[in-house]
Amino acid sequence: MAILYTAHAHATGGRSGHGVTDNGVLDVTLTTPKELGGDGATGTNPEQLFAVGYSACFLGALKFVAGKEKIKIPEDAKVHADVGIGPREDGGGFGIEVKLTVEVPGLDRETVERLAAAAHIVCPYSHAMRTSTEVPVSVR
Repeated sequence: MAILYTAHAHATGGRSGHGVTDNGVLDVTLTTPKELGGDGATGTNPEQLFAVGYSACFLGALKFVAGKEKIKIPEDAKVHADVGIGPREDGGGFGIEVKLTVEVPGLDRETVERLAAAAHIVCPYSHAMRTSTEVPVSVR
């Protein structure tokens, strides 16, 4: 695959820490939700960041496939992402579950369903989730 863009970010402190992109545009305080044993402090968490990224990417994919068919996706279209985390059944760690809900005012349900199915193929987040993409891990 020819890489067109690479985002760079790092985190310190784990789930109760800090995350920042290399350009400083995204700079967040990370907190652990009460449901995962945290204190519920103000901040965000990896699941929320994943949900925002996935929903934005999926909406972009939806616009892309709709554009190929000369269909205009309205500016108030939304993709809702629910990202859940919990222990894996194999006992080896944690897993995530994702549910997407597409909301496109002004388009009929059948058209939106067809476009959403096509976007699910195009979206790189969907592809990674569907194919369990291997992620190399190195140590500095």
